[in-house]
Order: sequence, then C-alpha cells, then structure tokens
Amino acid sequence: MSVLEMNNVKKSFGSNNVLKDISIKVEKGEVVSVIGPSGSGKSTLLRCATLLETMDSGTLSYNDTKAAWMEENGIRYTKNLNEVRRHFGLVFQNYNLFPHYSVIKNLMDAPVSVMKRDKDEVRRECMELLSKMGLEDKADAYPCQLSGGQQQRVSIARALAMKPEILFFDEPTSALDPELTGEVLKVIKELAESNMTMVIVTHEMSFARAVSDKVIFMDHGVIVEQGAPEELFGNTRSERTKQFLQNYNNI
Repeated sequence: MSVLEMNNVKKSFGSNNVLKDISIKVEKGEVVSVIGPSGSGKSTLLRCATLLETMDSGTLSYNDTKAAWMEENGIRYTKNLNEVRRHFGLVFQNYNLFPHYSVIKNLMDAPVSVMKRDKDEVRRECMELLSKMGLEDKADAYPCQLSGGQQQRVSIARALAMKPEILFFDEPTSALDPELTGEVLKVIKELAESNMTMVIVTHEMSFARAVSDKVIFMDHGVIVEQGAPEELFGNTRSERTKQFLQNYNNI
C-alpha cells in the first residue's frame, strides 16, 4: 500500500507554473530523494504534500485515503485534516524550533498538547529519541545554545516524536557547514536503515545515491526522470539529467 500518492498535481504562483502535472507514489519503507536545480519545484511539491500550500489541481492521498481532490469548483480537502497531518512529519532547512522552549519541551509539546498523550510516557520516549540523536545531555538546553547540526537533529527528533508514517525533509543540510552536514546525514541514513518511509529534497548527490530506493529528478516543474539510484546516476537516459549531474560533479 502506498503511504503517499500524488496524481496530476499542478501549482502556480501568478503566471509562474511551478508544478506542471506531477505524479508520485511512495511505498511503505521507501526512501525517495528529489533532486534538481533551484527553482525546479522540489520544495513546492513537499509543501503541497504536507498541506502548507494549496494545490491548484490534482489528488493527494495518504494510505489510500484521499486528503485532497478536484471538484468542479476547485480543490476540495477532507474534513479530517488533523488526522491527515498525523501521517507525516516535516523537517525544514532552518530547523523551525521554538526558541523560548527547551529542547525537551520542543519535542514534548505537540504529543502532549495535540495528541493529548500522557506526559510522563511522552517524556520517556522523547529522552530516548534524544539519546538516539546523541543529544541526551542537551534536554534542558535552549536552541540558541546548540550548533546548527544539533538544532537540526532536535528538529528530526521532534518530528519523530509524533510517530509519523512518513518523514519529509526539505533540504535538511543546506544551512549547515560540511562538518555539521555529516552528522545530520548520518541520522537520516540510520532512519533509512530502520525502514522509515522518507521523502528527501536534497542537494547532496552522493548521499541521495547511497540512501535512496528511488531518485526523482525535477526541472522546470516536471519530473524529467526517476528510477533506482544506479539507473539515474549510472545509466542516465535524459540529456537534461546528464547535464545537471555533470554540472554538479564539476562544482
């Protein structure tokens, strides 16, 4: 069963057609990397999938249950949007942590206040998550006291605290220097090895190649090519993909 399915999704901002008839499917346990030049629509695709942007047309489903679909007068969203949101977690490039909350409160806030879960149980689980991230000694620290890499690991732990079925990453290392990038990619790789379903928008080509089950190359709002990493990187069919990867390798 597909955890996520998007069909014929279109999105424009004014006269700028950012997504032109995009369809993707993500199976349980699958890691999908989305690559492509800046402005190709990668982040907008993620924002439509996570209900941060309203699609102009198309359908969006989680676990074969429709979250959004086309009707005569435009896009219709299910009344159970809060239920839909529980399917996924989203990790942003700029962390989006609450600066006035300690690390542990950042993690516990949504499970306790949104899901109405037992505070002690949530705290235990959140401490375990911090331990997995190598941050158990930072529970009482505030975001401003952490490095960028530590903040990003906290934001991954915060997303996992909601027990999502699928995690979305929007260029999770773009704000980090190379040394800190490695520690965040290591965490994502470990999640992949534990069969976490993930969609990762990334500029880290070697990482995408190593960790993905499927790679999608986007350009100018369309999917130019998609396939297994060894196909897309090693046996590229599209000239546009070839050119992009060549430019990347020459940087």
